[in-house]
Amino acid sequence: MIQVQDLKKTFVKDGNRIEVLRGLNLTIDNGDSLAILGVSGAGKTTFVHILGTLDHPTSGEVLFNGLDVFKWPAKKLASFRNRTIGFVFQFHNLLPEFNSLENTMMPALIHGMSRRDALARAETILHDVGLGDRMTHKPAELSGGEQQRVAVARALIMEPEILLADEPTGNLDTETGRKIEDILLDLNQRKGITLIVVTHNQSLAGRMSRSIGLRDGEIYTCG
Repeated sequence: MIQVQDLKKTFVKDGNRIEVLRGLNLTIDNGDSLAILGVSGAGKTTFVHILGTLDHPTSGEVLFNGLDVFKWPAKKLASFRNRTIGFVFQFHNLLPEFNSLENTMMPALIHGMSRRDALARAETILHDVGLGDRMTHKPAELSGGEQQRVAVARALIMEPEILLADEPTGNLDTETGRKIEDILLDLNQRKGITLIVVTHNQSLAGRMSRSIGLRDGEIYTCG
C-alpha cells in the first residue's frame, strides 16, 4: 500500500517560491490501477517522480507499506527503487548502442544479478511482450511501439511491485498505443503489479480501476 499524506512540493526559481503540489492525500492499494489526469503543469510528473522516489517531497509523507523510505540513506533508497519500482516514460530512454536484450538486462546487471540470470529473465520478459524475434535489434532498428515494449520489459526485469508510467502511449499512434495499454493492464491483472499511469488519454483512464485529476497541484476528482 502507498499512503500519501499532506504531500507538498515547492521549487524556488529566481527567488520566487512555486508550489507544485499543495497537500495531496491519497491511498493506493496493492494491485490497484490508477490513472492520473490533468493539463500540462498541473504537477502530475512531479507527483509521479516523488511516488517513484526519484524526487523528495518538500513536506508531508509517502509511506510504502507503512515505511517512510525518504528517511533512508541514499544508497538504501536507490536499492529500494531498483527492486520495487519499474518506470516507463513517454520517450523510452533506451540506450542506442545496446540491443533489446541488453537494454532490458541493464537494471538487473546494475543491481548485481549475474549475467546468466539477467539474460534468462530478460529473454522471458521480451517473449512476454511479443519481442522474442527482436532481441538482437538496436532501438534504431525498432518501431516506436517496439521500442516502448522494450522499455516495458526493462521496467519489469527486477519484478517490481509498482509500475509507474508517464504518458506511455503519448508518442504512439492509436493502434500501437492500445497494444501498450493491453500489456500494462495485463501485467496489473495477471501479476498483481500496482499500476500508476499519468495520461491525457481518457480511453486509457477509463480502463483503469481508479482515476484522479490534478489541477494547480491539488486533487480535484477521485474515482
